[in-house]
Amino acid sequence: MNKTALVAGATGIGGSATAALLVEQGWTVYALARKGSEQTGVRPVSADLLDAQATQEALKDIRPDAVYITTWLRQETEKQNIQINSAMVRNLLKGLPAAPQHVALVTGLKHYLGPFEAYGKGSLPQTPFREDQERLDIENFYYAQEDELFAAAKRDGFTWSVHRPHTVIGKAVGNAMNMGTTLAVYASLCRETGRPFTFPGSAAQWNSLTDMTDAGQLARHLLWATEQPAAHNQAFNIVNGDVFRWEWMWSRIAEWFGLEAAPFDGTVRPLAEQMAEDDAVWSAIAGREQLVEPDLRRLASPWHTDADLGRPIEVVTDMSKSRRLGFTAYQPTDDAFFALFEQLRAERLIP
Repeated sequence: MNKTALVAGATGIGGSATAALLVEQGWTVYALARKGSEQTGVRPVSADLLDAQATQEALKDIRPDAVYITTWLRQETEKQNIQINSAMVRNLLKGLPAAPQHVALVTGLKHYLGPFEAYGKGSLPQTPFREDQERLDIENFYYAQEDELFAAAKRDGFTWSVHRPHTVIGKAVGNAMNMGTTLAVYASLCRETGRPFTFPGSAAQWNSLTDMTDAGQLARHLLWATEQPAAHNQAFNIVNGDVFRWEWMWSRIAEWFGLEAAPFDGTVRPLAEQMAEDDAVWSAIAGREQLVEPDLRRLASPWHTDADLGRPIEVVTDMSKSRRLGFTAYQPTDDAFFALFEQLRAERLIP
């Protein structure tokens, strides 16, 4: 039987990959975003999840079997993050005309590392992060989103799953957390200007083990948890399955762009500073190469890449819980980067 899904945040990195996988698997997919979606094979739905009445009106004829919540809005303070992002989850789930069978919520490793205001600070759990570790004793909008999900599940009787990726690699123009495209743009700028391709982060990230999550891997995990009864009503980490050091990965990325990685001397050189004056340079490149997005700020999110690569601690994520329940998908992270770079080039987003 044909199944129906509602993907909230369908124009984002995780949402677009999830919608694409569901379409491929034969689902009817409603793609919800504030300005709708132009993705192939989906049925676009325009709604502002902060407007409860408008959300209910937009969803009045949609009765999905599964709902995927992959959206959030960054605010100036964590208190505002909590208010805004919990309201979006609440309005979405209350706005449905009938209860779905399953709802999956995508959060992330800030569950273990803390929110933006206290990111990577204070007393943190030991790595590798495991799902049974207690919440941090600090306000966190991820916790507020989870609580809205749990309350709605109790009220409406659906099953749920929570998915915690680590730095998602994928394509989405205008996305606030977009390391893959940010590094592609940075490498393109270095090649254009002759500047050294310099690692922007900390010695801890350069030398320590880490992992990441391909958007396709996240999508497969979301679908698996929907269809696997043993995965219902549980929270999961989701990463690619390999580990690496940036000392190795940085050279791999440099080589793909025909660059030589600059030696790393342990000095943090944030991309927000390195790319601060590059708007005009990128606009000129886009005009010359006929790229489709001349606005550097819609492609790159240096602040988020700096947060990830500047962490003073090792960040490794345990996947044993998913493995024990049968999720065995694996994605080498360097291949995920290269596939993204090829897609960005094919779609005229980078030269």
